[in-house]
Amino acid sequence: MAAAGRAWRAALLLSPWRLRAPCRAYGAAAGGGGGGGGRRLLLSAAFALGGGTGLYLAAQHRLREHSAAELPTGDLQLTLYQYKTCPFCSKVRAFLDYHGLPYEIVEVNPIMRKEIKFSSYRKVPILLANAGSTLQLNDSSVIISAIKTYLISKRNSLEEIVSFYPPMKTVTDQGKEVFEYGNKYWLMLDEKETKRVYPVKEVRVEEMKWRKWADDWLVHLISPNVYRTPREAFASFDYIVREGKFGTVEGFFAKYMGAIAMFFISKRLKKRHNLRDDVRQDLYEAVDEWVKAIGKHRLFMGGNQPNLADLAVYGVLRVMEGLEAFDDMMVHTKIQPWYQRMEEVIQKAEVAV
Repeated sequence: MAAAGRAWRAALLLSPWRLRAPCRAYGAAAGGGGGGGGRRLLLSAAFALGGGTGLYLAAQHRLREHSAAELPTGDLQLTLYQYKTCPFCSKVRAFLDYHGLPYEIVEVNPIMRKEIKFSSYRKVPILLANAGSTLQLNDSSVIISAIKTYLISKRNSLEEIVSFYPPMKTVTDQGKEVFEYGNKYWLMLDEKETKRVYPVKEVRVEEMKWRKWADDWLVHLISPNVYRTPREAFASFDYIVREGKFGTVEGFFAKYMGAIAMFFISKRLKKRHNLRDDVRQDLYEAVDEWVKAIGKHRLFMGGNQPNLADLAVYGVLRVMEGLEAFDDMMVHTKIQPWYQRMEEVIQKAEVAV
């Protein structure tokens, strides 16, 4: 029973991300092994969990370390605390990889979370950046905007740039206090730098619009599609168990109880976000909308090279790789040519480091 209880808690924790970026681990919320407690926890998870992929890796280990590189603005040591399949973490990795920035990855255990015990901010991604002094950057879009500003601007230190993104306390519809970053899609550039990066105002507006779209809409389509059917839910949790290094008994309960739980939670998420009965159609429509926005005469939304919107959308979508939802998306939408181009440019950037 103890093993079943641990596996049940793991199954609920190895589940979709919270409603807004970034991702949160729910280890502290898990507890109780009785039927009533399990149902209450499941109901709470249904409302708390939002549109991420739902493929937490429970393994506590470090992944590959990127080789060091000389940066345009000097040495910058980066450590990314993440869940591998968190779409917001994937966005940050796509950004860092494309820009050839060296970084170390620390995989956070979503149950114990002791890898981020140093932080009062209990979500991922967290990026520790050392450019003379160590700074903690929170929220995927803030991380991307701040580091991008740092790479472009020669006027301000990273510490000064991060201060331009102050967290603002707000209250959700459920009465919970949270911190938001109202300007997180802005690059903090002067007029000359802005004109160099964004020759016309519309380019900047378009990039910001689609970065926000990726956070506010696209991520909410992942979980309902990944857990659309019992078979797909089992396939997702089979991957979790294989990668998570569970014991035999814990793995069994995590796989089967977790898959069943997330299948039903995905139905609640579908209602919450007003999705169709066939959630694939919402996914297809969204990615085709993205392709249409790029148009026929651009390789990427950024033109000949990806911009921050390209990297955000790519980062969100790639967490589905290897699952049926991803294969269906490639077959039934027009996303494949753009997606393959994104893979190629990021791979080239990684090789060049």
